[in-house]
Amino acid sequence: MKDLLLHKDNRFCADCNAPDPKWASANIGVFVCLKCCGVHRSLGTHISKINSVTLDEWSEEEIDAMIEVGGNASANSIYEAYLPEGYTKPASDASHEQRAKFIRSKYEHQEFLKPSLRIVSGKSSSHKNTFKASFSKRLMDSFRKSTSSSKNMEGMVEFIGMLKVKVIKGTDLAIRDMMTSDPYVILKLGQQTVQTTIIKSNLNPVWNEELMLSVPEEFGQLSLQVYDHDMFSADDIMGEADIDLQPLITSAMAFGDAGMFDDMQIGKWLKSHDNALIDDSTVNIIDGKVKQEMSLKLQNVECGELDLELEWMPLGH
Repeated sequence: MKDLLLHKDNRFCADCNAPDPKWASANIGVFVCLKCCGVHRSLGTHISKINSVTLDEWSEEEIDAMIEVGGNASANSIYEAYLPEGYTKPASDASHEQRAKFIRSKYEHQEFLKPSLRIVSGKSSSHKNTFKASFSKRLMDSFRKSTSSSKNMEGMVEFIGMLKVKVIKGTDLAIRDMMTSDPYVILKLGQQTVQTTIIKSNLNPVWNEELMLSVPEEFGQLSLQVYDHDMFSADDIMGEADIDLQPLITSAMAFGDAGMFDDMQIGKWLKSHDNALIDDSTVNIIDGKVKQEMSLKLQNVECGELDLELEWMPLGH
């Protein structure tokens, strides 16, 4: 691996040309910088299996795959063979969005590959072409295998991380008893349901309560409902909201280990007429953690708002 890194082309990131890359994608065969490595991680290991060159243990198979490819120059000769004329690759100071767009186009959608290689077919005329086809085929086979195996695992759910939801407070909630309500909040994600405590006779309750949910691979929306607890009959609903987790999880996974970054904004869920947001909700790295605060206007009810803070917790933390 160290010998490979000494090659001139491997001293710069395969995707943005940043100097001295310390990460590598074992199944693609390229060396990348920390910022590009974060985007590679978000693609999933079926497309890009990222290891640290210096910190991680490598299997013989992974090292053989890297040597077989030869590093950035030969991999890019395949993956960037058909870059459109005038197309500019992201530079080392590119924004996260520019980087993510290019890396997804290059490896996930294989937009710059020779079209015949995308489907891997036909006999190749030279050994070099045979290698290109087998290289692309290995990536596509591993991709197909992972998607089909996850479909076959009925009842088995793969989790990609944990979500900590801090239910902070409610404001101006709806009256469901004589003069007041006894509110509590229910959160649902996939097959899981969690609930806050009930706060008696309070239309402006403060919970500051943390609830934990496991996030499945196909996570969908987080559903939230506020109810009025009733001793003698069914609990009355006091409004609901759906929360789009995509901005939080996609940006968190793209950055990888948030502890390596200073405080900054990395994503945003935009307010629109068809969601419950009162204002745009930003995703931020704060003290090495990925967090997102939001204020929601409860839907299908005459009044009421709810303040939450989400925190993404990758597996193993």
